[in-house]
Amino acid sequence: MTLTQLEYVLAVHEHQHFGRAAQSCFVTQPTLSMQLQKLEEELQITIFDRSKNPIQVTSDGEVVVEQAKKIILEHKKLYSIVEESKSEIQGSFRLAVIPTLSPFIIPMFAKSFNENYPKVNLHITESKTEDIIRMLKDDEIDAGLLVTPLHEKTIRERKLYYEPFYLFVAENHPFSNKKLVKEDELDINEIWLLNKGNCFRDQVLRICSKTKDKNLTNPIDFESGNFETLKNMVLSGSGYTVLPHMAIQQLPEKQKDLVRRFATPAPIREVSLAHKKDCVKQKILNALEEEILANVPDDLRQMDADGQQVIEIT
Repeated sequence: MTLTQLEYVLAVHEHQHFGRAAQSCFVTQPTLSMQLQKLEEELQITIFDRSKNPIQVTSDGEVVVEQAKKIILEHKKLYSIVEESKSEIQGSFRLAVIPTLSPFIIPMFAKSFNENYPKVNLHITESKTEDIIRMLKDDEIDAGLLVTPLHEKTIRERKLYYEPFYLFVAENHPFSNKKLVKEDELDINEIWLLNKGNCFRDQVLRICSKTKDKNLTNPIDFESGNFETLKNMVLSGSGYTVLPHMAIQQLPEKQKDLVRRFATPAPIREVSLAHKKDCVKQKILNALEEEILANVPDDLRQMDADGQQVIEIT
């Protein structure tokens, strides 16, 4: 039995197809099939039911797949431990960031992190909160930048900063004549929301909890995947939306006149760097945390939760 054979097992399990699995492993299909057949002969079991389309794992094969995941993971951890023991910070690091953070925070620290730690191969992906939690648990990523608390026992959260929410209102809306807006004044019919699956949407709905049971009377039911579209809906002269602090900072000066604060206690979100408690890449984690904090605006880094309302995602 070899590590390569176990990697082939996991590839077929993931792709449920020998050809695609071979491509992902950069080998020919006959080579992959031959190695899997040798492994099955050695273990005296059938790992995959080749008569099914797509290919299915047998009951005996399930045991092999689960153990292969553990072995491959421990093998990767060994390299990480060796890298961690070296005095210089180096190695690969996989980071996932939620979509409502990535447009603002990644440009803040990515360039300086690369300059300060050139031997770290930082791979950044954009994923939703539920996917980041799953990937952390399955060791598919090393850390996630997301909104907390997560209430996950196996995940450690390094709080980075708090970020307040603001209203972005149309020029002709009654809120434009107010300095502060109370949560119970919000109307679910007038708010433009991000689409389902975005934790920011869930947080906004929690802010609107006092009025969300009102009858929906808006003839336009529209949801967007990004803040830019929501802002444009407001600029067209309709309703309002909720934006985080960093999105507000990027508005043109004229559009900042359309921003309104919430009355106390103002809603805020807690942003953290999350990772599994047993993550071995502590040096890179520490460096990443320091680099992000060094580039976050001072007003966010210095904000605390006193007198504010931390909006959770669950």
